[in-house]
Amino acid sequence: MKKALLYQKEGEIVTCLLCAHGCRLKENRVGICGVRKNVNGDLYSLNYDKVCATHADPIEKKPLYHFLPSSVSYSVATMGCNFKCTFCQNNTLSVVESENRIYGEKISPEELVSTAVKYGSGSIAYTYSEPTIYFELMLETAQLAREKGLKNVMVTNGYMSPGALEMISPWLDGANIDLKAYSEDFYKKYCGAALAPVLDTIKGMKERGIWVELTTLLIPGLNTDEAEINELISFIVGVDKSMPWHVSRFFPQHRMLDIPPTPAGSIFNVLEKGDGMGLQYVYAGNVADDRFTHTHCPSCNTVLISRNGYNTRVLELRDGKCGNCGVPIAGVWQ
Repeated sequence: MKKALLYQKEGEIVTCLLCAHGCRLKENRVGICGVRKNVNGDLYSLNYDKVCATHADPIEKKPLYHFLPSSVSYSVATMGCNFKCTFCQNNTLSVVESENRIYGEKISPEELVSTAVKYGSGSIAYTYSEPTIYFELMLETAQLAREKGLKNVMVTNGYMSPGALEMISPWLDGANIDLKAYSEDFYKKYCGAALAPVLDTIKGMKERGIWVELTTLLIPGLNTDEAEINELISFIVGVDKSMPWHVSRFFPQHRMLDIPPTPAGSIFNVLEKGDGMGLQYVYAGNVADDRFTHTHCPSCNTVLISRNGYNTRVLELRDGKCGNCGVPIAGVWQ
């Protein structure tokens, strides 16, 4: 166990201040995430030294399309999540059934960074499960990574507290945030959470200069209402119209096996709507289609970056600008 950051003691009660749940825990109780526990009036992380997944991934797999394209991002995870998504695609890592079933290998931050360097990584990605709930490991690793010239990225549900965001932001270079829907009811019913804190995190990261891309998993009949999609797109445009938006197909997973896969046409329709409402960069997350796979210049439509699966080629991007017309292209390019 590792003594946690970001908590408050009130007699025998401990209030976790790491995420928007703000769990109040009595002695020997664990939070919603299943990996933070009140032990003798202090909060401890149960997954700090239990790394359950590591892999050298293409950065595009996160997905991050405007962040060091074609580079390697060394990916790290521990078990646990502060959401309870019925459609979770990584439920073998995110679901903690009990504190005695938190699996993983004892790997130090120093070892993680050393391995990332060995693989020639441009960044370390805190991903697969929810990185907020292994905050201490992420923070220590991110600080060491920065010393070695590596960047740090999160793939997150965005449910961290303002205090957590403030603490990690000096070391965080980019993030892909799941914007699962634009509905409080959806978040409550299908994720066990709320929408508002996610929107606050998106805006908070942008305000701090962290590069942000968004992903929405389109689930037929659940988050596909036209008015809701319009609100979601309007929110993104209001924050930053150059923020890339990835829209992915749903496939039956976990406890949501009764809903069919999303038709590819539905993905294209939503992306066309996003484009029409002013978003400069829209992408089909797991559907092969030239219109929504490559990065185009928003001014002259030149293909700047081509993608075929995870095979990425930088074609007409010159020092962060379109090589054809010279318009600046939003992103982290070096």
